[in-house]
Amino acid sequence: MKTKSAPKSTSKPARKSANGKAAHRANGMSATATAKRKSAPSHASIAYDAVPPMGEKPTIYVNGKMVPKNQAMVSVYDHGLLYGDGIFEGIRVYGGKIFKCGQHMERLWRSAEALRLRIPVSREEMVQIMRECIDANGIVEGYIRLVVTRGYGTLGLDPRKCPVPGIICIADQIQLYPKELYETGMKVIIAKRPRTPIECLDPRVKSLNYLNNILAKVEAIDAGCLEAVMLNAEGYVCECTGDNIFMVQNGAVFTPPTEAGILEGVTRRFVMDLCAELGIPCNLKNIKPEELKAADEVFLTGSAAEIISVAQIDDIKIGGRTEGPVTRRLREAFRKVVTSHHVPED
Repeated sequence: MKTKSAPKSTSKPARKSANGKAAHRANGMSATATAKRKSAPSHASIAYDAVPPMGEKPTIYVNGKMVPKNQAMVSVYDHGLLYGDGIFEGIRVYGGKIFKCGQHMERLWRSAEALRLRIPVSREEMVQIMRECIDANGIVEGYIRLVVTRGYGTLGLDPRKCPVPGIICIADQIQLYPKELYETGMKVIIAKRPRTPIECLDPRVKSLNYLNNILAKVEAIDAGCLEAVMLNAEGYVCECTGDNIFMVQNGAVFTPPTEAGILEGVTRRFVMDLCAELGIPCNLKNIKPEELKAADEVFLTGSAAEIISVAQIDDIKIGGRTEGPVTRRLREAFRKVVTSHHVPED
């Protein structure tokens, strides 16, 4: 028995004319509509700076191997990439020594515990990895980025499907802000985006999920500056997108407490210790943005930023000088320590 063949279609394919109208109609869209969509204003976007081409330097530790930068890769199934599931530390190297290494390791392990992430090496082995990266790249003055990811897994969220966490160690250079801003002071804004509440994601966990900070950073960039002050849900000052914040009033230093919703910065802690050594009163205080703007001095601290003064918040000038005397005194004391032969690794 013969089967009947399917009847041929009587409709003719849309013929593409010179202006492509027929093809657009076939897709349910007129050429005019397409042109309008193309010409419609897009979201504001960031103008990206040129970056140098990917080379071989520095040599980077990736999951047990030292490899050139252009070969340093992780799986696209690593949950650090897929979900920001992991932790990191930014650490300074001064005079070939790892500044406050002990405190950084303490915070890394504390962050891992909060995420129930098992770091697959001991603290001693992790320090050795950092020292090997420093030596391999001849770093005397520099910066370490240490990353622990949940590791290779499936496309689901379940961390149990990632049996082996990943470790990345980069020893390189970093410069967050132009050198001249350390002399003139920098301009910052108060971000409209509030800090994620502690109950949702404790900022003491230095996780790979920095989207809250990044979106506030974008606000700063849109405003023509490099940093933004973040407030908590109650309207108190927390910290900046990548730095802790201090203010000076009548010779005394104030900084938000942990309960405000901050990362407990290693440099922040060191500056508080310097205040005690120099006899400068230093207090934990919930700070309203209007208090911050009325301060005699404001400065930021961080492993990458070190200590940098703030000259302006939104449209308010701070203090009337480029760097206040208390900020300068602390910065000089900081530099004296990190350029000495006794850089603390504790």
